[in-house]
Amino acid sequence: MIASSSPDVIVIGGGPAGATTATILAQAGHKVTLFERERFPRFHIGESLIPQTYDVLQRLKMLPKMKGSHFVKKYSAQFIDQRGRLSEPFYFVDHKPHESSQTWQVLRSEFDQLMLDNAREQGVEAHEGVRVIDILFDGDRAIGVRVKGDDGRVRDVRASVVVDASGQSSQLLDRLNLRSWDSFLRKAAIWTYWKGAFRDQGQDEGATAVIQTQGKTGWFWYIPLHNDIVSVGVVAGNDYLLQNRATKDLETIYFEEVAKCPGVAPRIESAERCDIFRVQKEFSYRASKAAGNGWVLVGDAFGFLDPLYSSGVLLALTSGAMAADAISQGLAAGDTSEAQLRKWEAPYVAGMNRMRRLVFEFYEGFSFGRFIRKHPHLKGYITDVLIGDVFKEDIDILWPLIDEMRAEDAAMPMPMERQ
Repeated sequence: MIASSSPDVIVIGGGPAGATTATILAQAGHKVTLFERERFPRFHIGESLIPQTYDVLQRLKMLPKMKGSHFVKKYSAQFIDQRGRLSEPFYFVDHKPHESSQTWQVLRSEFDQLMLDNAREQGVEAHEGVRVIDILFDGDRAIGVRVKGDDGRVRDVRASVVVDASGQSSQLLDRLNLRSWDSFLRKAAIWTYWKGAFRDQGQDEGATAVIQTQGKTGWFWYIPLHNDIVSVGVVAGNDYLLQNRATKDLETIYFEEVAKCPGVAPRIESAERCDIFRVQKEFSYRASKAAGNGWVLVGDAFGFLDPLYSSGVLLALTSGAMAADAISQGLAAGDTSEAQLRKWEAPYVAGMNRMRRLVFEFYEGFSFGRFIRKHPHLKGYITDVLIGDVFKEDIDILWPLIDEMRAEDAAMPMPMERQ
C-alpha cells in the first residue's frame, strides 16, 4: 500500500537529507510521506562525519542511537604530505571543549538505516522500494508525485510541498535545467575498502587522514571504520585520473596512485581488499536555486562539494534542517511560494561557499601551516572549517588575509632571480 492519504509534504529519498527534512517536519506536527526507491540497508559512500553534525543529530533525537552504536569514534583530522610526513593533528576538542567535538566514522548503510528508522519513530510514513517516476506540476507549481511500487502499481500522491532529496540523480535538477557543474573542482574518485589495514591507536584511532600524492597531483582519504575495515580512496582531477591513461582498469589506476603515495602504501601493504573498486566522476555541482513554488531541493539534490573536508553528511543534515524550518513556517502561514521556500538558501549557500573556498585553497597549494604561523590567533577559524562550523560570518576574516599572502607569494622573485 502506498500513502494512506494526502500528506502535507512528500519527501523523495530516504538518505540523511531526506530523513532529516521529514523528521523535523513530523516533529512540527506536519503529515509527511517519504518515498525511497531502494530497500535499506544499501551501499553509499561518505562515511566520515564532522563535529558540526552534532546539533542536527541532537535535534533529530539521534544522539542516543549514535552513542550506543559500534561506530568508530573520531576526535581529529590528520594531514600527511606528499613525502609521507604527518602534520600536527587537528584535535577538535582543543578548539571546542564540548562533547560535540567527538564525532563518528560510520558505515553509511547502517547510519542511513538508523536515520530512516528514527524518522519512522517520529511519525514519518516512509516507504521503501517505491520509485518516483514523475513529479506532478500545475503550471510552475509542484503538486505531488507519481509513484510506482515494486508490485508494479502506479499511483499519484498530492501534497502542498515536494522535497527532492534523491541525490545526484535528482529529477528536478535535470527537468528544470538547474545543475551547474563546478568548473574548478572537476575531480574524480576511485575507492575501495581494506580489512586489516594500519590503524592508529588511542585518540587517533578514528582520525580521518588526508594524504597527498607525490607532486600533489591528488590525495587519498583514509577512514577507519568498525569491523577492522578502512575506506581508502584517491581523488584527483578527472582528466588526470581517468582520461589520460593507458588503461581504463580501475584497479590498475588505483595502485598506480598508491605507488605515488608514501603516506598510503605502507598502511595497506599487509591488508586484504574486501570490496570492489568503485568510481565517481566529476562530482562537484550546484543547483541555480534551492526551491520553487511547492518544491525544494536538499542534500546532494541541491549540490555536492568535493569530499576533502568530509562535508557531505553535514551539508545533507544542515540543508534538510534549514529547509524543513522554512517549509514548516510556510505551511503554518499558508505560503508555499518560491520566496518562502527559498528563505534558507542564502545562509546555507554562504556556508557552502566558505567550505568550497578552503577546498580551492588546498588544491591551489596554499600553505595553511605557514598561514597559521603568521596568524596563530586565527588557527581556530581554520579548525572551524574542519569541524564544519561554517554557517557564520566570523570565518570571513580569513579571506582577505589569505589573498594578502597569495599576493606576497606572487610578488616574490623566482629562485634564479634571487641568486
